[in-house]
Amino acid sequence: MPRSAFPHAEFPLGPFKPYEGNPIMRPQGETWESASVYNPAAVVKDDRVVLLYRAHAADIVSHVGLAVSEDGIHFERHPEPVLSPTEDYEQRGCEDPRVTEIGGTYYLTYTGWSDKSVQLCLATSTDLLAWTKHGPLFPDFNTFLPNGNGSPEPWSKAGGILPVPIDGRYLMYFGEGSIWYAWSDDLINWTPGSNDEPIMTPTPPGTFGSFLVEVGPPPIITNNGMILLLHNAAVKNEDGSVHYTCGQLLFSPKDPTKLLAQLNYPWLEPQTYEDTHGLVSNVTFVEGLVFFRDTWFAYYGQSDSTLGLATYKVGDTYWTAAKTST
Repeated sequence: MPRSAFPHAEFPLGPFKPYEGNPIMRPQGETWESASVYNPAAVVKDDRVVLLYRAHAADIVSHVGLAVSEDGIHFERHPEPVLSPTEDYEQRGCEDPRVTEIGGTYYLTYTGWSDKSVQLCLATSTDLLAWTKHGPLFPDFNTFLPNGNGSPEPWSKAGGILPVPIDGRYLMYFGEGSIWYAWSDDLINWTPGSNDEPIMTPTPPGTFGSFLVEVGPPPIITNNGMILLLHNAAVKNEDGSVHYTCGQLLFSPKDPTKLLAQLNYPWLEPQTYEDTHGLVSNVTFVEGLVFFRDTWFAYYGQSDSTLGLATYKVGDTYWTAAKTST
């Protein structure tokens, strides 16, 4: 595995600072993105940042839109969605994309929501505009184990593909509820680990992931060769509402199924009005992460309604951030 693949990444990654001009994208128009715009995947192509974002009208049937930026902040949107529901397994929406580029092909994982199930699906493209769908990846899986979610139907979400192989195979972390892993020789067909053996489960009561943990952006390689995974985490309040924040996990490529370390406090959490008010309030939900012009850009959904950005400029330190905030 090339140790220089991500020379500017280390654990913990950050500090990230929310962009003062958030949200960087809001709903617009009267059709497919008129009610909510959020939960974006991100990739750098031709020295521009491309977002593949979730959007829907009041019917909450999600589509995936595309937007392009020269600076990572101001985006021009493609007028039509690039991925929309066409199959029975996604009739209620194509949701929450993550994207990884490998060898000129873009591998997009997304959630297909139907009346019967919620399943992690895969699509591929060479230009980010035209996508070939490959269907659900884990049709018999329930990533909410061991706690369960009260549904007897299959349930899987949130797939992040590591862009470099490990001993000739590709690795994916996936899951909402708990986090799991899968291997692939061809990036299309994936074999998951046992449904009885998640690699991370919800954290103890009183911590920021006690209700669920969920894969964030695709994992990256740190400057010392470890695997870094940003994740989302939630607690459930007594009134049934939720509070979503973001954490970080560290794995070794020698055994990427065993957790080495984790950040025990959020690096991103609801703070602003948009973070705390929306379709599902009190949510910062990260799915996009790119290194662009000496800065890490993390893109996230704000309360399932708008799209936010947090940045970490290489050279900043948590120590400097702490001194600045006092």
